Amino acid sequence: MSSSPDLQSSSSAAHEAANPSYRPYHPRWYRKPYPILWWLEKLAYKKFMLRELTSLAVAYAAVLLMVQISALSRGAAAYERFETVLRSPLALLFHTIVLLLLLFHSITWLNLAPKALVVRLGRRRIPNRAVLAGHYFGWLAATVLLFFFLVGS
Repeated sequence: MSSSPDLQSSSSAAHEAANPSYRPYHPRWYRKPYPILWWLEKLAYKKFMLRELTSLAVAYAAVLLMVQISALSRGAAAYERFETVLRSPLALLFHTIVLLLLLFHSITWLNLAPKALVVRLGRRRIPNRAVLAGHYFGWLAATVLLFFFLVGS
């Protein structure tokens, strides 16, 4: 059951009677104006923006993997056409750039790990270098394992 307009007007009238000087007001907060290219001011900002943009390369790599699996599931002829496209010089150049962007993304992401992950053993905190070394060791181990899986023994 909805409230009638008479009840709404009587409640607002009661509120005004209780505090006649009240006026609905929402202040506009001061916001310092920033130029659109604020991120060009410092090297740290540029690296941050570049790392954020490299997430597009990560998305591209994920989509490329799904397309590759789809081509593989459609048979040998479809996969051969897919590989032919990937062997073109323009595709090789583009994928080299994507690889560099993925490496930059991975390295900067791993370098953030000690800031985001605090590991404690009892009351002692594990040093940031040890956390970073653990992440890089894991990356190297996964790369070696994947290499041996793909290349064969």
